[in-house]
Amino acid sequence: MSDQQPAISDQQLLGLYIHVPFCSAICNYCNFTRGLFDAELKARYVNALVAEIRNHSAIHQSAIHNQSAIRNPQPAMSPADTIYFGGGTPSLLEPDDVARIVDACEETFDVARDREVTLEANPESIDASRLAAYRDAGVNRLSIGVQSFRDEELRRLSRLHDADRATAAFRDARAAAFDNVSLDLMMWLPQQSVSQWLESLDAAIALAPDHLSLYLLEVYPNAPLKDDMARARWSQAPDDDAATMYVEAMERLEHAGLLQYEISNVARSGWRSRHNLKYWTDGEWLGFGCGAHSTRSGARWKNISSTTEYIGTVTRGASPAVDVRRLTEDERLGDALFTGLRLVDGIDANAIQTRYGVDLWRRFGADLERFLDAGLLQRDGARLWLTRRGMLLAHEVMAVFV
Repeated sequence: MSDQQPAISDQQLLGLYIHVPFCSAICNYCNFTRGLFDAELKARYVNALVAEIRNHSAIHQSAIHNQSAIRNPQPAMSPADTIYFGGGTPSLLEPDDVARIVDACEETFDVARDREVTLEANPESIDASRLAAYRDAGVNRLSIGVQSFRDEELRRLSRLHDADRATAAFRDARAAAFDNVSLDLMMWLPQQSVSQWLESLDAAIALAPDHLSLYLLEVYPNAPLKDDMARARWSQAPDDDAATMYVEAMERLEHAGLLQYEISNVARSGWRSRHNLKYWTDGEWLGFGCGAHSTRSGARWKNISSTTEYIGTVTRGASPAVDVRRLTEDERLGDALFTGLRLVDGIDANAIQTRYGVDLWRRFGADLERFLDAGLLQRDGARLWLTRRGMLLAHEVMAVFV
């Protein structure tokens, strides 16, 4: 399980993304495709998911090919090595549901024996016995949405669990023999100070997870949290404090043996997220379920967002894919550079030249020079990467490529 990853992947093993839109409650900051859990709707949705996966070649390829997005339909048994259940709250699915979906993936794709199968889970929805059943269903990686280890902050985010339950969920995962466990944490929360953030981070480090994803909270204009903050007069710390939260966190994590490999992700050696790396190394993936996105053979599309419309469409034997389009070469190059620069390893100009026939320095060198001079970028031969300070201003740098 090597940590060495190419800046541009020449490996075309697919990632399979499964979207589960159900939640026990809607967090006030969330902007994803999701809705409240309904057992009857969930059963119909799982049936539709299995049908979409099994009939992928028939219902997707024809619709996408007809729209001239993909010129040559792909074989049904394409090789894949990751399956990722995201949401929403995938841990609201029963283990038997997960097993059915994994089986459908194995019947439709040539899934590698050493596949990585990730399930996102919320602490309040799992216990040791349920997690053991997920292991039996084929899940071998768990991503637990903790967000904070401080009860006050969890209440502000309208989370259903408390810090003790988050800790217990992690221990339950270890008891269920999960040796690949990731935790999600959020920083720059309403009313959160630098010291409070580091208290939460230290609690996560003390559990010795294999992987951590760290996100700066983004308050979306249409999210209820924005109104909650206005009513309660909550505010986020100054930008300089947010930068301190990020830099100090990465230093503490590195000291603890959790090494940064992407702007928002750290891992112990050998435990980087293989699925998410496909998004950052110019890989390909297929998304199943409502609102899921796919990128393959130079084409990009997404599925219908409405859960009920998605179920109805798949049940009729039609493709749920919408907004299908073929990317231009410049768009594909821009995406490869934009996402590749998120990685600590950065971009390999030689790989870019081989894959896209573009001299990175000739095309973008003049625009990148000021970021190199400012210490936001570093260059060593063919490789270009963001410094840690540059990661705080990543979008300014990446705008050069888009």
